[in-house]
Amino acid sequence: MAKEITTAEYQALAELRHRIRKFVREGDAVACAAGLEPQQYLLLLALRGLPEGVEATIRTLADRLALKHHSAVELIDRLEAHGYVRRSRSRDDRRRVLVTLLPRGEKLLEQVARDRIGELRASGAALVNAISALLENGGSPRLEKQTVNSSKRGWGKIGGQRRQDKSTAQ
Repeated sequence: MAKEITTAEYQALAELRHRIRKFVREGDAVACAAGLEPQQYLLLLALRGLPEGVEATIRTLADRLALKHHSAVELIDRLEAHGYVRRSRSRDDRRRVLVTLLPRGEKLLEQVARDRIGELRASGAALVNAISALLENGGSPRLEKQTVNSSKRGWGKIGGQRRQDKSTAQ
């Protein structure tokens, strides 16, 4: 029989979802401020962040973004029109189209990525704490303890506030 989900687990799951949505929403805003649609930023990031040895085909990029092939093609069309990427045929198989990041696209990507990395370094511990609360002992009183330990490392607290477990509340 499956173990009942505790209130602490629901709270930890809600906190995790909140943190992820906040990070994504803020990233979208930074991308827009840089002149990129959020999906354009994600494609540039996927392209630049491909693992070593993986070719940047349209299919690969579509898979990395969980898009259908034709949606990735349209996105690449827009990026290519702005001079951010270039398409070329594979030398080995002319049916395969490879995508290359151009300097103009690299510059915009770096601008947005620098902001996102800075944000994670500044407040990523809250995201880690939310994940840890779910993974460690089913999520509960550890949230407060992790927050205290994280502050000792200079990371800060979840949501800027200490969370108090119901069992220790008066």
